[in-house]
Amino acid sequence: MHNRYSSIHRFEPRWSDRVAWYGSALAATALSWCTWWLSPVMHQDPFVIFILGVVFIARFFGFGPAVLCTFSSAIVLDYFVFGPKLGIVMSENELQRVSIFVLISVLVAGLARQRSRAETRADEVRQQLAAIVTSSEDAIISFTVDGIVTSWNRGAEALYSYSQAEIVGRPISVLVPPDKLEEFGNNMARLNREERVGSYQTERLDKNGTRITVLLSVSPLRNEQGKLVGASAIARDVGAQRRTEEALRRNERLATAGRLTAAIAHEIKNPLEALTNLVYLARRDASGRDEYLGLAEKEIGRLDSIAQQALGFVREGASPEPLDAGKILEEVVQLYLRKLQARRITVDRRSGEHLEILGFPSDLRQLFSNLILNAMDAMSAGGRLRLRVARAHEWAGSQRPGVRVTIADTGGGIKAADMPHIFEPFYTTKKDSGTGLGLWLAYGTVQKHGGWMRVASRTSAGNSGTVFAVFLPDSPAMTKTQAA
Repeated sequence: MHNRYSSIHRFEPRWSDRVAWYGSALAATALSWCTWWLSPVMHQDPFVIFILGVVFIARFFGFGPAVLCTFSSAIVLDYFVFGPKLGIVMSENELQRVSIFVLISVLVAGLARQRSRAETRADEVRQQLAAIVTSSEDAIISFTVDGIVTSWNRGAEALYSYSQAEIVGRPISVLVPPDKLEEFGNNMARLNREERVGSYQTERLDKNGTRITVLLSVSPLRNEQGKLVGASAIARDVGAQRRTEEALRRNERLATAGRLTAAIAHEIKNPLEALTNLVYLARRDASGRDEYLGLAEKEIGRLDSIAQQALGFVREGASPEPLDAGKILEEVVQLYLRKLQARRITVDRRSGEHLEILGFPSDLRQLFSNLILNAMDAMSAGGRLRLRVARAHEWAGSQRPGVRVTIADTGGGIKAADMPHIFEPFYTTKKDSGTGLGLWLAYGTVQKHGGWMRVASRTSAGNSGTVFAVFLPDSPAMTKTQAA
């Protein structure tokens, strides 16, 4: 970006431009001489008017023309000001005076040129910053210490629907919902104390009164003397990103439910066959009808249980509820049990006691399902799946209790080059068979519960496999996330 903007101000002058610049230097010398000749006041100190001419040329035309102006002024001073002469021979006194003039003029020209270059660079930086602010997709707003809007970029127009003409000069509080006015007042108080308000998530109103979820940061603005003159606010719409992520999660949850269809069909087939047989026997054998109907009622209960488990993958809870992490893992395993057996995968399960936590059942089903499906895909030729659920603390000596879930397989493992990317959305090593969302969603679920997930994997022949360790605290309100 720097090079692009810098190139706007760098150009090669044409020959005609150079002629004009150096011609202006000679014209400045002539104008200085005319001013000296017409003004008796200047006769007392002739150097002043000529040095001003040199400074003017250095400021607007550069160092080279300023040097020409210096030497042409020295000639005029010596020949016309200090006394006309027929030759060019100077006395020692005149030579000293002219030399001092040339030295001072060259120094002044250099300083003036330096100042000009500094101002030019400052202008370039200001133009670059203005271009960045103008073209930014984030809403960038400035306002006075009284909260009156003074600037409004295109990102702010797109986010809040106000044009610059509509909002500049109005209070910025028009963007604040009524229930956020106290928060706004606290922010203004901090800004008046010249404190910065770091990025945080909040809500604002657009022109139509619609609430927008934004990531907001506010910083004080100072003038050249360091005095507080206002503040700048940067807002980013995170609502759209959140809606996209929610749509991805919902679609992946539905996709997982679709992958469960075959397993559920096998589970439903057995109780349906049993129901058919029991109804047939109840019709044929009146004496055993009550027994047959009792057994049929149990099979209907099995069907209901299977249906509830399937619905658990797509039903979302608004708030965390008490649940048994080991029981949810067992339910997921039961849904995949026939598929695991078909692939010759041995399941080694071990659950501890007191595995109750506060959480979101549908999200945990999705989490365990994704990890088990990944393990099954890694063991296409058979293997061993180890599942462990135990009561634990976050780490040795920690006071944060919860449940640790370990899912380990004896598959081919994850390559070292893939490990840093496995939790990125749409990153997959399964080519056409994977969406790349499973582990990303699993990691999001762990974060939602305030826990962490760690991964260890080996790819060496005869000793390969992957272990996912998940810690889920007793309550998701105790937020802490970590991944390795």
